[in-house]
Amino acid sequence: MRLLWVLPYSPWPTTSGGKTRQYNLLRSLAERGHRITLLVQSKQPLSADDRAMLEPLLEQLIVVPRRPLRSFASLFVALFAPAPLLAGVNGYAPRMQAAFVELLQQRWDVVQVEHSYTIEPLRKPLREQRQPFVLTEHNVESSLGAATYSRFPTWARPFVWFDQWRYRRWERQVLRQAARVVAVTEADAAVMQRLTGQPVAVVVNGVDCAQFAGATPDNACQRILFLGNYEYSPNVDAVQWALDEIMPLLWQRNPRAVISICGHALPAQWPERWSDKRIEWQGFVSDLPALQSQSSVFLAPLRHGGGSKLKVLEALAAGLPLVSTAQGVSGLALEPGRDYLAGETAQQLAVALSEVLDQPADAARLGQAGREYVRVHHDWAVAASQVEAIYEDLARQPVSEASCA
Repeated sequence: MRLLWVLPYSPWPTTSGGKTRQYNLLRSLAERGHRITLLVQSKQPLSADDRAMLEPLLEQLIVVPRRPLRSFASLFVALFAPAPLLAGVNGYAPRMQAAFVELLQQRWDVVQVEHSYTIEPLRKPLREQRQPFVLTEHNVESSLGAATYSRFPTWARPFVWFDQWRYRRWERQVLRQAARVVAVTEADAAVMQRLTGQPVAVVVNGVDCAQFAGATPDNACQRILFLGNYEYSPNVDAVQWALDEIMPLLWQRNPRAVISICGHALPAQWPERWSDKRIEWQGFVSDLPALQSQSSVFLAPLRHGGGSKLKVLEALAAGLPLVSTAQGVSGLALEPGRDYLAGETAQQLAVALSEVLDQPADAARLGQAGREYVRVHHDWAVAASQVEAIYEDLARQPVSEASCA
């Protein structure tokens, strides 16, 4: 098939769960012979190394600069546009719209748009050309704002209410315009189905099981691992909760335990705020399996978010025992006690961590159960097959049936 993919960011480097998903699905689809053109907005120009990772997968790569977040235009859009904040800062982009209009002059078997907040510059051309498209929504965005909005000052609460209302309205409109809507979990699909009144497909998040097969966790080293993209508010909240409440309780039981905080966009002020020597500030990690092999357990203390978490899937694929909240394993059919240890309070999570660190044999059993679960249900090959099935179903429909008003 000839595919046009549209993203609000470059999928390489894979510094977030969304980028990891995009890159691996593009790679899997390219390996299956599909011909892909990728149109992206990007905050900064792509380096030669970034292009070298993407261009072999693609027929064409088109990069459009994104308007700076801190600009008069972005402020005006945030306050007065009908689109919600996230859609506004990614929208009202004449260059993006012009590039998309030009591409729509060609014939595509499938047009794939990632995220409802991407679509503002695309909506009018899609409608005018009666072009069917697939919209993948990684989260129910109108329900995701709790962690982001909680960081706004009290005086901004009227704007928060206004923006939440805008996103609920926006979500309904754009999901109903799509010919096919795709979620990453069954729970999210059920919510989106209520919004659209139409069936919503699921394409699971995945993991490159072969990449993590060589990881061998060290069940005796007392190192706890957390990984995240800190441009994503739920990860910021998770670290703050872990270091303010969970780890102090754990250190009462296991004073030798250390925690490694890893990932993209690590805030510079954090090492000063939390100066305990048992906290390792690692930032972006280029060789994740090597670090997983030097760790005893993965902690996922997430209280906000949606979808399923690629960092959790990667930890499971590496055989790391998992301690998590329900939100951390959302979208995954994991059984507490068999596949991971569960907790919803700081005390419960601290006790679960202590159990894993004190009982290496049980930790190894948990790690093996998680690794087997991911191998069967979440390899990227599974996700790519689900995407292909949606594309094939859409291609069988006449244009008049596949298009939405």
